Amino acid sequence: MPILVNLDVMLARRKIRSRELAERVGITEQNISLLKSGKVRGVRFDTLARICEVLQCQPGELLEYRPGDPSTTEESLHDNP
Repeated sequence: MPILVNLDVMLARRKIRSRELAERVGITEQNISLLKSGKVRGVRFDTLARICEVLQCQPGELLEYRPGDPSTTEESLHDNP
């Protein structure tokens, strides 16, 4: 997937552990782990907003687009309902 999640980088910069972020955001530590690894298909805007609030950052600091992944082409998007 061409979207990279840089949550681990931001946690290190802010010196906050995943457990503390999970508690302050109101989600499980497992969900933070899945988000950090990029193994999620989506994130709710309210969750993203709470993460940004706690880490005092913008969504663009957490998410990065890297083009060139063939799964993002117009043709493959129509193949995956």
